Amino acid sequence: MILLLAVLGILGVSASGPIMAATDAPALTIAFWRNALGAATMAAPVLLRNRSAVRNLTGQELKWTATAAIALALHFACFVTSVKLTSVAGATALVCLQAAWIALFQWVRGRRPARGIILGLGISLLGVVAITGFDIGVSGTALAGDLLALAGGALAAIYTLAGSKARKSMSTTLYAGLCYSIASLLLLALCLVAGQPLVSLQPKAWWGILGVTVAAQIIGHTIFNHLLATISPLVVSMMILLEIPGAALLAGWFLGETLPGGTYAGLALIIAGLAVVVLQQGRGGFRTTKGANK
Repeated sequence: MILLLAVLGILGVSASGPIMAATDAPALTIAFWRNALGAATMAAPVLLRNRSAVRNLTGQELKWTATAAIALALHFACFVTSVKLTSVAGATALVCLQAAWIALFQWVRGRRPARGIILGLGISLLGVVAITGFDIGVSGTALAGDLLALAGGALAAIYTLAGSKARKSMSTTLYAGLCYSIASLLLLALCLVAGQPLVSLQPKAWWGILGVTVAAQIIGHTIFNHLLATISPLVVSMMILLEIPGAALLAGWFLGETLPGGTYAGLALIIAGLAVVVLQQGRGGFRTTKGANK
């Protein structure tokens, strides 16, 4: 069952970048609606069937869920914008660096990485340099998209780590409904501040928003939220690595997107480096330093 869910989740998130890139709507508008529709789908059953679960939320559960939601909202703001500015494959690869960000965050908290993890981080960094280096030659806009995707990856790491804390005692539907609802409110505020349209969209744009909501938000993200209850955040991140080639293939088939040879090399380096990081950490690749934060 876990394998089947993982495959469905990977397919769902792989479709995210190509669909959003093809959707003729502002980035913040897309980010808001995919979260709002996801919240309506996930929160309604909880509110109607088990309102006591909401009333009985603990302070810790609210803290970690709110942290995850804020990170998720900002992640979407960065990622959706990035796929409008740079290649879908490049943006997806850079945002999937969340596994490396998780390793770095643990390092900062005092969990010293083994040499294998440092090697993996270095390989992934070379991939980032390759992709961004080629995009500098393409345009400043593409480079801006790359930087936003990198920021989106760091925010995704925070979202994953905070979500794993919340999911220790919360059901999937309760956590996802609350997380998506808070993220939607923040994205709504960002849309209003930026003056982004919320309803004045073309019919094709609505179909794109609906498609990314069902594929990536309701199926992809919710499945990975469910898996966080039984699988470590880094293993989930390892699964998400398959989003990189998946998104590249879908963008090539449906958007006709072609990339320079150097960008493909960068994609391969990022996947290889992240695989080393995750596999090494799965073998206990960190040691807690004296006096480290717990």
